[in-house]
Amino acid sequence: MSRIPATLRVTLAYAMATTAAAVPAPAQSAEARTYTIEQFMNTTAVFGASFAPDERTILVSSDQSGVFNAWEVPVAGGALRRITMSDSDAIFAIGYFPGDRRILYASDRGGNEQSHLYVRAPDGTVRDLTPGDSVKAVFFGWADDRQSFFYGTNARDRRFFDVFEMRLASMEPRPVFRDTVGFQVGAISPDRQWMALVKPVTTNNSDMYLRNNRTGEIVHLTPHTGDINYQPTDFSKDSRQLYFLSDEGSEFSYLARRDLATGAVQPVEQADWDIMFASLSDRGTYLVVGVNNDARTEIRVYETKTHTRVPLPRIPDGDVTGVRFSPSERLMAFYVDADRSPANLHVLDFRSGQVRRLTDTMNPEIDPGDLVDGTVVRYRSYDGVEIPARLYRPRTAAAQHKAPVVLWIHGGPGGQTRLGYSGFRQYLTNHGYAILAVNNRGSSGYGKTFFAMDDRRHGEADLDDVVWAKRYLEDQPWADIEKVGILGGSYGGYMTLAGVTFRPDTFAVGVDLFGISNWVRTLESIPPWWEAFREALYTEMGDPATDQERLHRISPLFHAERIKAPLMVLQGANDPRVLKVESDEIVEAIRTRGGVAEYLVFDDEGHGFVKKDNRITAYRAIREFLDKYLKGAKPATE
Repeated sequence: MSRIPATLRVTLAYAMATTAAAVPAPAQSAEARTYTIEQFMNTTAVFGASFAPDERTILVSSDQSGVFNAWEVPVAGGALRRITMSDSDAIFAIGYFPGDRRILYASDRGGNEQSHLYVRAPDGTVRDLTPGDSVKAVFFGWADDRQSFFYGTNARDRRFFDVFEMRLASMEPRPVFRDTVGFQVGAISPDRQWMALVKPVTTNNSDMYLRNNRTGEIVHLTPHTGDINYQPTDFSKDSRQLYFLSDEGSEFSYLARRDLATGAVQPVEQADWDIMFASLSDRGTYLVVGVNNDARTEIRVYETKTHTRVPLPRIPDGDVTGVRFSPSERLMAFYVDADRSPANLHVLDFRSGQVRRLTDTMNPEIDPGDLVDGTVVRYRSYDGVEIPARLYRPRTAAAQHKAPVVLWIHGGPGGQTRLGYSGFRQYLTNHGYAILAVNNRGSSGYGKTFFAMDDRRHGEADLDDVVWAKRYLEDQPWADIEKVGILGGSYGGYMTLAGVTFRPDTFAVGVDLFGISNWVRTLESIPPWWEAFREALYTEMGDPATDQERLHRISPLFHAERIKAPLMVLQGANDPRVLKVESDEIVEAIRTRGGVAEYLVFDDEGHGFVKKDNRITAYRAIREFLDKYLKGAKPATE
C-alpha cells in the first residue's frame, strides 16, 4: 500500500539492458508446452536459512504442504523434513535456538498481520511468547552471546513497539526500551550497551539516533537539512563502530561506519546503484553487501578486517539472496532465484570451495525450457524521463501472431519489479500473454531523484509513465496494441483502478488485487502499528485532514462513472492495510452503472494470498477473465 519501513520490506552481474527498440524473440523454441495453474503452483516456495548449532541442518520456511510451515533441510543433502503442522495459518521460521533444537517462529491469524512469536520444543509443544488480542510482535535478532534474543511488541500501545530481551535460560522477558515517539530499531550492539534507532521523516528522509541502554540517553546522530536517508545495519563486534546506509551527498545509498567515541564517519562500500543491505557474520569475519544492480542483486563478500573481497566459486546465474553463515563461519547458505527457476537453497563450503544445491523447488512436470526470461527495456515517458521495465514475451508472439499484453504494476508505491521467478507471471506468458512490468517513477533502485518523482503526484505522474508504456508497445510488431490490459496488487491495484478510471480509453481490461479505491479512508485507517510511518506516509501521499481535495481527485471510487473497461477485483477479507470495503464499494459502483466487475474474496487471507489453494483459485480466475475480455476468446480448458 505504501513504501514499507525497512523492518517490513522483504536478489551477481547483470545482462545488458536494451533500449526502447524492438526486442528480439525469445531464444528458446516456440514449440513450448502449456501448463495448468496447478502445475505452476506445485512449484515450492522456500526462504529463510538458520543453521542448527551442529550445522547439520538448516531451518527454512516452505509452502510444500500448501501452507507455509517450518522445515529442516539436511546440509549434506536429502529430503526436507516438516517440523510444524499448520494447515490453516502460515508459519514463518525465524531460527533454531543457539544451543538446542527448539525453534522460534512467527505466525498471525488469517493474514491479519498481528503476528506473535512462538517457541516450539523438540517434543512438539508450542508456547506463545507474546500473547494478547490485537498484539503484534517483531523479532529484532539474537544477542551476540546467543544467551537471549531481542523483540518488540505493541502490547502497551498499539502505535509503538517496546523493546524486550528474552533470556533463553528463563524464557522471561526483560524490558529494554519503551518507545513513545515511533522509532524503528536498526541494530543492537554485541555488548548490549547501544541501540541504533531510526525515525522516518518522509519516505526520502530519516534520522538516526543512538540510545545508551545503560543510561537511557538518546543522541541524535544525523542532524541535517534536505532529504537524506539513514539506515543502521550492524555494530562492529567490539561495539565501537556503527555500520549504516546513507545517501548523503549521493544519488545512491552507500555503506559507511561511524566511530561511536569520536563521531568520525568513514565510507566502506559504494556502487553505481543502491546498496540494499549489509551485515556482519556472527563472529565478524565476513561482511556481506547486497547491491541493487538494475533490479538484480549483486552479492559482495569481504574479509571484515582488511575489506578484501572474498573470491567466490561460480554460482548459478540469477538473483542471489538470503545470505547466512553457519556458527563456525565455515559454511554460507544463500538462495539463487531466476525468471525460469524458482529460488533454491545452496550452501558454500569455504574449505573445499564447493557449492551444493539443497532444494529442487521446480515442479518436475514443468520443463524450464518452456518458460521465458525477462528482458530489461527502457522507454521515454511523456516528459523525457527514462522508465525501466522488464518484458516477458511469449514464444508464440510474432508479427503474424500478435500477443495481447498485460502491464504489470508493482506495489509500494516505492517497490520494484525485479528479476526472479513468478509462477503467476510464467503462467500468463505460457498461455500467450506478454507482460511488461513497469518500474514507473517512484520505484526504488534507480536513485533518490527518480524515487521522489511521484511524491504528491500519485495517480497522475506515475500513471502516465504506465500510459506511455503503451506507446513503447506500439513499436513492437508482435504486440497487439488493441489488447493491452493493466494488472497490479496493493498500490499496483490502485494504479490499475486509476488506469481504467482516469485513462479509460487506454486499457482494454483491468485486474485489481486489493487496491485502494478511496485514499481518504485508507489513509485514515492505516494499521495502528504503522504509527511510526504515518507522518512519512502523509507527507508523500497527503494528509486526509488537510488534503482531501487532492485525495478525492485521485481516488477512483469518486469517479467510477468514467470506467468503461471490464474489471476484476480480488481481495482478502482480513486485509489490515487495504480494507475490504475499498474493493466492495468500487465493485458496487461499477455494477450499479451496468459495468463489468467480477469480484473474488478470500475469507482466510489478508494483504496478499499466501495459501497455495487460494493462489490457484485466484490466478486461474484472472486468466479466465483475461481470456474472455482481453484475448476475446472463451476461457480455455486446462
